[in-house]
Amino acid sequence: MKKLFVLLMALSMLAQINAQEKKIFRISTDNTDLILQVAPNGRLYQSYLGDKLLNEQDINNFSYAVKGGSDGSVSTRGWEVYPGSGAEDYFEPAVAITHYDGNPSTIFRYVSAEQKEVKGGTETVINLKDDQYPVEVILHYIAYPKENVIKTWSEIKHSEKKPINLWRYASTMLYFSNTNYYLTEFSSDWAKEARMSTQPLMFGKKVIDTKLGSRAAMHAHPFFELGLDQPVQEQQGRVMLGTLGWTGNFQFTFEVDNVGNLRVIPAINPYASYYELKANEIFSTPEFIFTFSNNGTGEASRNLHAWARNYQLKDGQGDRLTLLNNWENTYFNFNEELLGELMKEAKHLGVDMFLLDDGWFGNKHPRNDDHAGLGDWEVMKSKLPGGIPALVKSAKEAGVRFGIWIEPEMVNPRSDLFEKHPDWAIHLPNRETYYYRNQLVLDLSNPKVQDFVFGVVDNILTENPEVAFFKWDCNSPITNVYSPYLKDKQGQLYINHVRGIYNVLNRIKDKYPNVPMMLCSGGGARCDYEALKYFTEFWCSDNTDPVERIFIQWGFSQIFPSKAMCAHVTSWNKNTSVKFRTDVASMCKLGFDLGLKELNADELAYCQNAVANWKRLKSVILDGDQYRLVSPYDGNHMAIMYTAPDASKAVLYTYDIHPRFGEKLFPVRLQGLDAKKMYKVKEINLMPNKNSNLAVNEKTYSGDYLMKVGINAFTTNQTHSRVIELTAE
Repeated sequence: MKKLFVLLMALSMLAQINAQEKKIFRISTDNTDLILQVAPNGRLYQSYLGDKLLNEQDINNFSYAVKGGSDGSVSTRGWEVYPGSGAEDYFEPAVAITHYDGNPSTIFRYVSAEQKEVKGGTETVINLKDDQYPVEVILHYIAYPKENVIKTWSEIKHSEKKPINLWRYASTMLYFSNTNYYLTEFSSDWAKEARMSTQPLMFGKKVIDTKLGSRAAMHAHPFFELGLDQPVQEQQGRVMLGTLGWTGNFQFTFEVDNVGNLRVIPAINPYASYYELKANEIFSTPEFIFTFSNNGTGEASRNLHAWARNYQLKDGQGDRLTLLNNWENTYFNFNEELLGELMKEAKHLGVDMFLLDDGWFGNKHPRNDDHAGLGDWEVMKSKLPGGIPALVKSAKEAGVRFGIWIEPEMVNPRSDLFEKHPDWAIHLPNRETYYYRNQLVLDLSNPKVQDFVFGVVDNILTENPEVAFFKWDCNSPITNVYSPYLKDKQGQLYINHVRGIYNVLNRIKDKYPNVPMMLCSGGGARCDYEALKYFTEFWCSDNTDPVERIFIQWGFSQIFPSKAMCAHVTSWNKNTSVKFRTDVASMCKLGFDLGLKELNADELAYCQNAVANWKRLKSVILDGDQYRLVSPYDGNHMAIMYTAPDASKAVLYTYDIHPRFGEKLFPVRLQGLDAKKMYKVKEINLMPNKNSNLAVNEKTYSGDYLMKVGINAFTTNQTHSRVIELTAE
C-alpha cells in the first residue's frame, strides 16, 4: 500500500512538472476546473472549463485550442483568454488599445505566472505582455474551493512614451461549447426590480448593459444565469451564475460564433468612456464572480451565498439589526418629540434600532420636500433643535439604537452647497439642465468632492460616535453628463466617478470599520458585490407590496444571501393582512416602516411575536442554506426554506398568492434536511387566539419523509402565508 502511495505521489508530481513545462495553469475549486495553456506562439488560451478532472495527469492531454487554417497551416485564432483588437480574431475582443503612435492592435504573449494562498482559496496571477509595445496585462483568478466560486479581474498598464487610449476593457473572457445556451436576465425599473426572463442565445450577440452612471442598475442588474444545453431550472441541469462587482455602467456580451461556440465577456461598459491611460498607471477592471452547478440554480445560489458571507459581504459573519423606519409613517413631517415617541414604539415592537429617514437637514434651504436641501448636511433647527445628539440620547433612553439616512452623492440646486460650488455638480455648461428628482449628481471624480462626501459621514460620527447605522441613498442617475473637473478628459467621467465613490467608501471603512450601512438607490438600483464590500445590506425595492416583494426577493435571492437583503413591513397593499406582509419580509433581513398606531391590538401582538421569532431563528434565516422550493413564476404559490448547516433546524415559508378557485394543491417537498433525523413540525407566527390548521402541526416526521413526500402547506386562500419551524429531535 505504501509503495502504491509513493507511486501515485510521484505520478502526480510528474504531471505537475509536465504541466509547468507546458505552461498549463489549473484554476480549481472542489467541483470546477478552468485550465489555461500557453501555446507555442506564446499566447494564452482557454483549454477547458467544466467539471473538475479527477486525474491530475489528464490536464496534459488538452490541445492548445488553436484552430488550423484551411490550407493546413496553424492559425493563431482560438479561445484566447484575453484577445486584443486589431489582429486576426473576428469576434469581440477583451481589450482594445490605441497606442501612442496610432497603432490599434494589441497581441499579448505569456511572460510569467505565480500561485499564492489567499483567504479562502488560491490566487493565480498570470502576466502577459505585447512583444511590440511596452503594454502589459495581469490576469488575476481566485478560486474558492469549498464554495465552488471563481473571482477574476485584469490589470492593464504600460510604459509607452505618451498615454494610450483604452476603448474596451473586459474583466475576462470565458468560452463554452454546448448544443444550446439559454440566458436568464434580470430587468428592472423603479418598484419593478429583478424581474426574471429567459431566452435562447442564437448566432450573434446579446448585450445587457446600462448607461446611467451612478444609479446604474435601474434598468438592468449586473448578474445573469446561463443554462447550458437547456433553460435554467432550480434543481437540475448545468448552469452558470455570473455577476460583476461594479457600481457604474456595466456590459455583458454573449456572443455565439459561426460554429456555435459562446463567448461570455463581462466588462465596464465602454460607452462614452474612452479612457486615456498614463504611463505606469494601472487600470483595474471590476471583479467578475461566477459559479457552476450540475444541479440547477439552487445549488449555484447557495455557492454564491456562502462565498459572500465568508469573503465579500461587509461583516458577512456578523449580526444584523432589526429596525423601525419612520419614512412611510411621517415622510418629511416630524419633530423631535414625535421621533422620541417613535423610538419608544420601536422598543415596544421589539426591534433593535430606530432609523431616521429623509428630511432632517437644511436651514437656509430646509428639506421639507425633495426640492431643496440636499448637500447641506446640517440639522434643521426648526424641526430638531437638539440636533443629532438629542436624538441619540432619546434612542438610548428608549432602549434602542439610532440610525440615520443620508444621500451624500447628490445636491439640490436649492442648497448652500450648490450656491457655493456649482462646479462640484455634474452638469452641462451650455444647455438647459435636466433635473432627475429635482437634483444633480456630485462629481466624485473631483478629490475635493470626495473629501466633502467623506465628511458627511465623518462629521456625524465625530460628533455622535453612538450613531449605529447609515442608510446611504442614491436617487438619481447621472444626467447632463459633463464634469467641470475633468474638462478635456470627459471620456473618463463614468469610470473616475465610480472610483471616486470607492475612494470615499474605503476611507469610511478604514476609519469606521464596524458601522453597518444599508445600500439604497431609489430602491434596488445598486446591487453589486463591489459595493457590498462596504455595505452590510441593500434595499431591494421601494415597492413593499408583499405580492410584488415575493417576486423581487425571489429574483435577488438568485445571487445574494438573505443576510444582504432588506425587507420591511409597510402599509403598501392594505388588502393583505399584517401577517402576510410580515411573513414576506421575514424571509430576509427584517424591518418595519409603519406606525404602531395603525395596528390593532392583535396585529401589534402578532408583530411583536414575529419579531421575537425572527430574532430567535435569525442564525438559520440569515446564515443557513437557502432552498427555493416553489417559484412564484410557476403558478399561484411560493415556498422557500432555510436550513442550519448541521441540519438541526429549518424554517419554511409558504405563500398562497392568488390561487384559482378549486385548484389542485401539491405538497411542498423540503430540501437540505438530514434524511435520518426526526423533525418536529410546528407552525409559528400565528395571530393571537388563532390555532394552526396545518394538518402536520406538532407532529414528527423523518427528514427522508419530509423531502420525498412533503407536507401540505398550501391553501386556496388569497394572500395567505405560513411560517413553519422544523426542529431535529
